Amino acid sequence: MSLVPLLLVDGHNLLYRACFATPAQIYSRDPARRDITTQFMFFALLRKAITAELAGWPEVLVVFDGEHGAAGRQAADPAYKANRPTNEEARRPLEALADIKTGLDLLAVAWLECEDAEADDAIATLAHAARPAREVLILSTDQDYFQLLTGPDGLGQAVRVLNTARHPGNRLLGPADVRARYGVEPAQFPDLRALAGDPADNIPGIRGIGPKTAAALLADGLSLDDLPASGRLTGTRGAAIHTAWPQILAWRDMIRLRRDLPVPHEPAGTPTAAFPIPGEIITKLGLWWADGAPTAP
Repeated sequence: MSLVPLLLVDGHNLLYRACFATPAQIYSRDPARRDITTQFMFFALLRKAITAELAGWPEVLVVFDGEHGAAGRQAADPAYKANRPTNEEARRPLEALADIKTGLDLLAVAWLECEDAEADDAIATLAHAARPAREVLILSTDQDYFQLLTGPDGLGQAVRVLNTARHPGNRLLGPADVRARYGVEPAQFPDLRALAGDPADNIPGIRGIGPKTAAALLADGLSLDDLPASGRLTGTRGAAIHTAWPQILAWRDMIRLRRDLPVPHEPAGTPTAAFPIPGEIITKLGLWWADGAPTAP
């Protein structure tokens, strides 16, 4: 009997969407009117992704960034993610993290966090280990996961991204979507981003080289390692690539996701029990009222 699909949830990605991509705020019912938008919407978005996009309940595993997860890449390049705000407003979603972890525990939804690793690397490791036996879905809006997309093929089941920020009908992304949009294979995606840049992670790429030019340089399945002998590095753009070559390779190393990370939890291979609407979860967490129950009249 085949194993159920494995849904790997990029926890912090969903956390920030729950906080900042919600049209209306949700408040507690006590006089203090505490903002519980992030907690409510985290579970609403997760449940909706499963019930609206999948045929049945998969095994769900939520993966959070470790507290020092970006330290390794930042040691290699201090500019990595240095463009991201760190003020109080930007950190607001993190105030809900403890409640969300408690809620996942109450629902018996597995979650993990590696202190010195980003969720991307833990998810890449879990996705790699799940093949060939299982279909893997990665719930995230982060395009770094495009490099993991596969099949289904002779080597195993498919690895796809589930991006519920996209329009219905276009939310499940596979290798064909990467080819259509970027003109490269998923395995070439770190090479393309190293050349063209990744603004989300503050990787500038080479000035004057956008995704289309990068894809043309990588045409026919070439990798960065093939370019110096390819005859394609001509003119001013070729000279710029030659000049920045060590940095380009360093950027690719930063963009590539690890697939050998020690992780503290192994998937069970069985479906996660369906969980209730978010209002019921918020009730279980005691967040509607400051003391967990309505104030007596």
